[in-house]
Amino acid sequence: MRALASAPRAQAKGQHTRAVILDAALGLAAHVGLEGLSIGALAEITTMSKSGVFAHFGSREELQIAVVGQYHARFDAEVFRPALAEPRGLPRLRALYAAWLRRVTVEIDSGCLYISGAVEFDDRPGPVRDALAAMVETWRQALARAVRLAVDSGHLRADCDVEQLLFELHGLVLALHHDARFLRRPGAVERAQRGFDRVIAPWLPAAAPSPRG
Repeated sequence: MRALASAPRAQAKGQHTRAVILDAALGLAAHVGLEGLSIGALAEITTMSKSGVFAHFGSREELQIAVVGQYHARFDAEVFRPALAEPRGLPRLRALYAAWLRRVTVEIDSGCLYISGAVEFDDRPGPVRDALAAMVETWRQALARAVRLAVDSGHLRADCDVEQLLFELHGLVLALHHDARFLRRPGAVERAQRGFDRVIAPWLPAAAPSPRG
């Protein structure tokens, strides 16, 4: 009975230790990229043994994939979920973009794992690249749904080119990363904010002003 009672405690401790390692790995990856992750580096950061870290992540690849999943979970919680409280249509799309920009401003001094990961793994097939691509596609699909809801709500024209709009919004975020993080140009965030209205302007119904959330 004592062994049975200790099993849940051991499981909870294991989950907590794994979460601690993942948190440290995510912080390290923000600065050195997914390729910079190693069992040894995490053991040093978490003051654990290499075997202790290895027990939770059996390989470097498994660790990298887990970090991608953890990053996506935080991105989902900070960017996607809060925007669902906004009314469907353009207010929700605007909220998604605004939350995306807020996330970027936090990452200016560390870096976006989606962007750095794309540079590291764009031409390297394998499970890590697949995990990164799947997470990015999940986010793109969420944006696409928001655009289509804006069309269905009459906030955007019926002939709105969803893929083109997504391409341009994503392009604004990439430009923000480049100007703010690499070139350290002032005003990049404000330009990205203004860019939203410029990008959607061609798709607004002629007789209706842009609704704001």
